[in-house]
Amino acid sequence: MLVNGQPYRTVWLEGSRVRMINQHLIPHRFEIIDLPTHRDTAQAIKTMIVRGAGAIGAAAGYGMAQVALEAPDDPGFEPYVRQGAQTLRQTRPTAQDLFYAIDRVLAAIEAASSAQAARQAAVAEAQAIADENAAAGEAIGRLGAELIRDGARILTHCNAGWLAFVDWGSALAPVYAAKRQGKDVFVLVDETRPRCQGARLTAWELQGEGVRHAIIADNAAGHFMHRGQVDMVIVGADRIAANGDVANKIGTYEKAVVAQANNVPFYVTAPLSTIDLNCPTGDDIPIEEREADEVLYVTGRTDEGQICRVRLAHEAAQALNPAFDITPARYITAIITQRGILKPEEIASLRSP
Repeated sequence: MLVNGQPYRTVWLEGSRVRMINQHLIPHRFEIIDLPTHRDTAQAIKTMIVRGAGAIGAAAGYGMAQVALEAPDDPGFEPYVRQGAQTLRQTRPTAQDLFYAIDRVLAAIEAASSAQAARQAAVAEAQAIADENAAAGEAIGRLGAELIRDGARILTHCNAGWLAFVDWGSALAPVYAAKRQGKDVFVLVDETRPRCQGARLTAWELQGEGVRHAIIADNAAGHFMHRGQVDMVIVGADRIAANGDVANKIGTYEKAVVAQANNVPFYVTAPLSTIDLNCPTGDDIPIEEREADEVLYVTGRTDEGQICRVRLAHEAAQALNPAFDITPARYITAIITQRGILKPEEIASLRSP
């Protein structure tokens, strides 16, 4: 996708360094950050400098390539790789793409005949994962655009655009594809508290792509659905269980329930790498609990141009901050993958990509 006319991916590998867009600074500043070691990459994933299922997976894959490149020759190579994989695994517990990428690069390393061959295999596998993620986003966009009519009004939640993938995205990919087909599309953007990924990231992306949009408070979505001003809801996913239940950004479940109550189609978009066939139902998906400060404080830019953090609640206030919730399969109209548009009950019959 383009930023100021320049093509970018969200995350990439240059030599032994991972480079990525610093999503903490968007929309107020665009900056690329360099991560020299796998520990730096792990910290960037944990602190959400990079976030979104596909981008997390790609970053974790590149992080595993860094592990292999950093590891000493035998006999220390294998223990270093194992410890590095564990460091990356501990960053975000809900995102299936993270574990998918780590396991896949680890398998390539273990299949190699020497430490040097393992390093080459790790880099190649990590790059393949990133390229496949970008291609999956493009395919999801192409297939999903068939569901979008000219003049459609679409509600989305959080950011599942190209910042959440290596490129294209999941939930926003059909919007971008429809726009490039000449369709007039209008997007209602949930602000998505507490980190406001909709207001900060999705709106920034849509502006760059020339897509008409408006940011709305999270609690306003039901109002617009009830008034007949939403034709469809499209969201991403961080993990999909074998029965079609979906883990996604906190607040997704509420949108799905309200959509069904108002006869609004509710679509989930995800590559096959987000599906966890070893997870029977949504109840088996671990839900990440993040620090209370994300709820108690907000960061933004003052009218004078300074970026600062301010406290919203009284000094003694406590907060609970689950990062995700589970949307049961019964509320989902269909799941759009790179291999087709599926009913939730069809997920269990799939195999890995």
